[in-house]
Amino acid sequence: MAPTVVLITGANRGLGKGLLQRYLALPNHIVIAGNRDPGHPTSQALAELPKGEGSSLIVVKIDASVNQDAFDAVKELQKSHGIEYLDVVIANAGVSFVWPFVRDLKIADLQAHMEPNVYGVITLYQATRPLLQKSSKEPIFAPMGSTAGCLENQPPIQNAAYGPSKAAVNWLIIRLHLEEDWLNALVLGPGWVQTDLGNAGARGLGFDKALIGVDESCDGMMQVLGVSNKEKHGGKMIGYNGEIAGW
Repeated sequence: MAPTVVLITGANRGLGKGLLQRYLALPNHIVIAGNRDPGHPTSQALAELPKGEGSSLIVVKIDASVNQDAFDAVKELQKSHGIEYLDVVIANAGVSFVWPFVRDLKIADLQAHMEPNVYGVITLYQATRPLLQKSSKEPIFAPMGSTAGCLENQPPIQNAAYGPSKAAVNWLIIRLHLEEDWLNALVLGPGWVQTDLGNAGARGLGFDKALIGVDESCDGMMQVLGVSNKEKHGGKMIGYNGEIAGW
């Protein structure tokens, strides 16, 4: 039986690592970590994670802020690792480092969020699309979302750099759902999670830490991904609790 092949960006810590270690623990999986620096100790430490029977790990360089990286990574996966298809691609890499009001937003800060959070999702999809099309299953393309990018259901806190970037991701996934009838494109809603990014955001907004543990969020997202299909979830943001989140 052919292995399930999963690619996750930003997989050396936080939610990306949490999902990677869960996929890697399953049998008959090839799990690809697309990290900004494969030589970093946090990337190299992934090799020590427990592996299910017949499962293996590949680490490649994908910096979401470098437009060519995802394309180069796919070429490397094909040439050096014999990867012929992808079943699941999770666009997890992203940044959030300032939380201004719109009146105080610096265009440079907005651009610095849009580059990895939006452009990085676009280039990742464009690069992996040919391999997703070769999946024998209904392939999944799923970026990480946030209620910060919602319009009607937006939380009442300032977030004028990160929020617009996530709103753009929501739009892109709705379009992918409509444009690609073979693809299950959905947004994963991890909740406000106690990752480095999530806790930094919480402190920036005056809280001690984010609300949800990494394990709780990742366990929930794995359940969502395990039962997801285009008819049920395509073009929607699905929370870690399995509920469809409104835009």
